[in-house]
This record gives sequence, C-alpha cells and structure tokens, in this order.
Amino acid sequence: MWTEQWGGAGHSKEIVKRISENGLLVGIDRDEEAICVARERLSDFENVIFVHDNHDNIKNILEEQKIAEVDGILLDLGVSSYQLDERNRGFSYMGEAELDMRMDKSQKFTAKDVVNKYSEEDLARIIFEYGEERYSRKIARKIVEYRKSKDIETTEELVNIIKSVIPFSKGDGHPAKRTFQAIRIEVNDEIKPLYNTIIDCIDSLKSGGRLCVLTFHSLEDRAVKNAFNDCVRKMHLSARITILCMWSKN
Repeated sequence: MWTEQWGGAGHSKEIVKRISENGLLVGIDRDEEAICVARERLSDFENVIFVHDNHDNIKNILEEQKIAEVDGILLDLGVSSYQLDERNRGFSYMGEAELDMRMDKSQKFTAKDVVNKYSEEDLARIIFEYGEERYSRKIARKIVEYRKSKDIETTEELVNIIKSVIPFSKGDGHPAKRTFQAIRIEVNDEIKPLYNTIIDCIDSLKSGGRLCVLTFHSLEDRAVKNAFNDCVRKMHLSARITILCMWSKN
C-alpha cells in the first residue's frame, strides 16, 4: 500500500496505475479543493482513499484507517501549481488578491494576520529565516510603517511595499518571491513539524518500504536530510529501508 500527500494528483495517478487491484492508495491533502480535483482525476480507480488532513498527522491517519504499515510514502512538499493559479487564494505575488495563503481554508489564521499583527522583530525574523531574504529588516520596518495608516489587505499592497525596499536586479527574480514564501510557510507551519513528520513516516513503513520526499527549497531539504541522517545513525535504517530524497529548487 502507498500513501501520498498530493497537489494535482499527478503522482497519485501514476502510482495507482502501477499497484495491483489488491493494493490501496491513501491520498492526503489539507486543501479540500485539491481533494476535489483528485477525486475527479482518479474517478476511474476504486482502490483510493481520500483524506482531508495534514501529512504531519500521518500516524493518526493510518491508525484511523486501521493500517499498521505501508509499502511506500511519497511526500510532495510545498505549494502546488493549482494553488498558485487560483489567484483568490493569495499565494501568488502576481496580480491582486486578498492576503490569504491558507492551504487549509478551514484554518482561521491567514497571511493577513501575519502581516498586520506580527511585531517588526517577528516579521524580520520569519522573512529572514523562511525566505532567506537579506532585506528582511527593511521590509519588516516598511510593513509596520505602512500599516500605521491602514491594514494591508491585498497581495498587491504587500508587493508594492516590498518593491519600495528592494532595489531592482535582473538576476534575483521577483522582489516579493522570498517574502511571500516566508509568510506562506509561517501561515501553514510548513517547517517546524517536518523533521518529526519524516520520522513518523519512516516508522510507518514496512521492512523494505520506501519513502520519497520532493522538496522545493533549502529549508525543507535541510529538515528532511537531518531526519534521514539521524534515523540512519540511530536505527541503522540503511539495511532495512530505501530512502530517496529529491530536491527541486525554485
């Protein structure tokens, strides 16, 4: 049996096509809209379970499904192209939308809360740590200065604030890219639980099982590799399972 945390269900379709009719795919996503898309794209297959939850809860999810161990786990981390394409979700720094960035829309905490309620110090910290943005302090200072007159409501407002701080450079890409990444990670708590999630995934594998993780920036990559390395040292997993880590940097 395989379990996957998915976006547009592309990997899921390829997995379910290859498992036997007695096999089972458990698809997990915190985004209900992504699950609806997956249901439609996988409608020809009967051996799929759809779970609206966070992959950080992998052990509880499997326990609820009465599954003791799995043959493989695929974690596709980060924001999906589907979410970026939906402008009203507020993930993209292109165009104008309400500041949101929630992967799980039932969650109350949004990007608007981060931008308008965090202190200058906390804003600078998350923009630097999660966005690796060298202008983090200047951006945080400008955000706090701007919101003295009004709340920052839209992605376009935030982009304009960032542009007023960061000097134009052809080689660095869009000036808001790193700050938007940082705020999205904070809103969805993407990094802090990741180390333990990898440990829980490894614990959920059968002997000879495989864990494959697709990461999209160095912070995810670091957390995953630290968990892998610690497990190999403490549990001698190299003799028991195969661990694959693929890093596709933005």
